[in-house]
Amino acid sequence: MTASTSSHPMTNPNSLHARDIAYTLHPYTNARRHEQIGPLIIERGEGIYVVDDSGNRYIEGMAGLWNAALGFNDARLIEAGVKQLRAQPYYHNFNHRAHPAAIEYAERLVKIAPQGLEKVFFANSGSEANDTVIKLVRYFNNALGRRSKKKIISRARAYHGITIGSGSLTGLPLNHEDFDLPIEGILHAACPHHYRYAEANESEEAYATRLAAELEALILKEGPDTVAAFIGEPVMGAGGVIVPPRTYWEKVQDVCRRYDVLVVVDEVICGFGRTGDMFACETFNIEPDLLVLSKQITSGYQPLSAVLMTGRIYNAVADNSNRLTSFGHGFTTGSHPVAMAVALESLNVYEERNIIGHVRDIAGLFQERLRAFADHPLVGEVRYCGLIGAVEFVADKATKAAFTPPGALGSYLMQRALANGLIARQVGDGFAFAPPLIITDSQINDMFDRFKLALDETYKWHLDAK
Repeated sequence: MTASTSSHPMTNPNSLHARDIAYTLHPYTNARRHEQIGPLIIERGEGIYVVDDSGNRYIEGMAGLWNAALGFNDARLIEAGVKQLRAQPYYHNFNHRAHPAAIEYAERLVKIAPQGLEKVFFANSGSEANDTVIKLVRYFNNALGRRSKKKIISRARAYHGITIGSGSLTGLPLNHEDFDLPIEGILHAACPHHYRYAEANESEEAYATRLAAELEALILKEGPDTVAAFIGEPVMGAGGVIVPPRTYWEKVQDVCRRYDVLVVVDEVICGFGRTGDMFACETFNIEPDLLVLSKQITSGYQPLSAVLMTGRIYNAVADNSNRLTSFGHGFTTGSHPVAMAVALESLNVYEERNIIGHVRDIAGLFQERLRAFADHPLVGEVRYCGLIGAVEFVADKATKAAFTPPGALGSYLMQRALANGLIARQVGDGFAFAPPLIITDSQINDMFDRFKLALDETYKWHLDAK
């Protein structure tokens, strides 16, 4: 099997391939290279598989972009959207307006959310939700008369979105360079990656203690009266599937509580079962002041995100909206009826099919197959939590030296994976996996068998290139 990009004649200006090149600027894409190779055009999906316009079938090892939890053709979600389109295709929730689907979903979501979260604000994407967090943090502290307490601490290698605000929270150079980011007031603490950044013989617990101490030192340096919030993904996604060291979240929370710094948890990737719990806050014993959700909230079938907040935050915001006559923030489609209907049905499916229990049942095999790659000559580390994992490649196992030029080996491996019918996420010289939560044991084996073929082919290419 070969990737479909090779089967499209570049000379036909009317082909989808040529028209895409002619008219579309793609996100996260080298635009000049795209002009040369064009797109992989995916036409349809079947469970955990997607099919391109040449009929090639791929295991979607990333569930699209970490989001298609229930696969690519769930009849119940499709019917829920169609039914809502027929009944009420659009309305909003500005100016005291409401509609039934949004009311019902808000209630359901708050009732299953981590304890203490009482209200929900709806947006369309993780980026919009994290932008909303920045504004809420500022609004909240202004309402309390703490007008200097505005700084937000994120982390190196974090991913929180790509708008000006959320892109500043993100801690990846590619998302900052030549966009003039980050904006003022956004700080970045260390990335909690034990394999890469721990000192020699430093245990996970000791490393977590050091990171918490560094966070406290940063807060004290900036001034506790200026630091408003700390934001983190329970498991860092686009930064490389970084699973935090043991005791990290407990110690970070202790520091935040000591200085009245809000704990913001970004579960855009982790939420709705990815870690083996409905929310990763349960997995890591996190008590958030603000919780951000998206992606698997509708299994990717509709754009939707949510920001949940404690009563303390809501009450300060509500009082301030009364003083100012209105809460001056919102999105035209932030509580779109179709998205709400699909989100409601997604919750029904998660519960009725016991998707969380299924993830717990199959996570052992998923992790076992990942661990088996640790002995491969190219592999430095494997890491995982629930049904999300990654493999990191190194030029030298002993020194953990990265490949030069960075990303070249990962790019070649991605092409070999496609040729073997597998889509996964290249993260520099690493590969991430986050398949649909409905994946079966046999499909997990098939996915990693295909990955092994691609990895062995890449190793041969690497040896030949020496």
